[in-house]
Amino acid sequence: MNIGKSLVSGLACGLLCAGCATQPDPEPRLEVVAELSQGPGNIAVTPDGRVIISQHPLYRPELRVIELLPDGSVRPFPNAAWAAERNDEDIGLDGVLGIQAGADGIVWMLDNGRKSSRLVAWDTREDELHRIIEVGAPARARGSFFNDIAIDPVHRTIYISDASARNPALVVVDLESGAARRVLDRHPSVMAEPIAMVIGGNTYGVDKDGQPRGQIGVDGITIDPASEWVYYGASQSEDLWRVRAADLADDSLTDAELAARIERYGDRPVCDGITVDSAGNVYITDLTGDAIGVTDATGAYRVLHRDEMRLRWPDSLAFGPDNYVYVVSNQLHLSAPFNRGKNLAEPPFYVLRFKALAPGAVGR
Repeated sequence: MNIGKSLVSGLACGLLCAGCATQPDPEPRLEVVAELSQGPGNIAVTPDGRVIISQHPLYRPELRVIELLPDGSVRPFPNAAWAAERNDEDIGLDGVLGIQAGADGIVWMLDNGRKSSRLVAWDTREDELHRIIEVGAPARARGSFFNDIAIDPVHRTIYISDASARNPALVVVDLESGAARRVLDRHPSVMAEPIAMVIGGNTYGVDKDGQPRGQIGVDGITIDPASEWVYYGASQSEDLWRVRAADLADDSLTDAELAARIERYGDRPVCDGITVDSAGNVYITDLTGDAIGVTDATGAYRVLHRDEMRLRWPDSLAFGPDNYVYVVSNQLHLSAPFNRGKNLAEPPFYVLRFKALAPGAVGR
């Protein structure tokens, strides 16, 4: 299925550089991996280098998840039946954003439906369904919008960001029992701030009187390679937060006790997705800057790559086994829900990558 067009002959080959005018030397180059004809959502890369992409629900895709092949074409992931709309036998997917690949080759897909949400896990090594975990009430609240996920293999847990405008929270899923619980509901660290998003000269996130409208709560979430710290923050915020994974996974802590252990890690712009390396560099999708940036261990933020054409709403980041960070951009601000029902987005949509500043880990 040739709805994606690669700019190179394969991911293992030397890729063409999409150099940025503001690129500082010797920062790693931004490289184009492929062009897509439909807007991507999130991206995951398996330990053996397979690139898996959810297609953003706002673009109403026929295929919910696809795999990008080395020649630039795509195919349904994990197969045609499961990539399609969920049927009466519960095979298929409703709408997927969050997607991560674990070190064990299992790809976790966060499937949001009107009536229920679930984590669908596919074993890419055995090519079979691994597990389904239903994530319902009380972990899923009224108005919930489950967005991104982070896999914690040490504490056998998955963390979900609920980006609800009114009731944002984190959801903690125990992989042993399948139990899900809701934490930090409406805590300041998960709440959006009244910050306007100015993208491409247009303002989003506030109405004509400057009042908040359709704001996005906690969105990006990631965990470091040692499974020590979980980093997160609201999309419309300038704060990056973290909490120890051991504390987040501890169901004996009250919300007040957990909140007391949260740390403000540093500055960042309005963003969507994040990931982190072993040196504490948190990579940020800078929505208003058409850029990828990094908040380092000092808490300071700087831009790594800026590209007004290819980084229009950079959405999601993921480490690959080659120590590259992969990123997708989807022009989401030009989609119909942002523009009174008219879709202004135009292909191509991009899959890009850049060399990490320090080693990372697949599934982050």
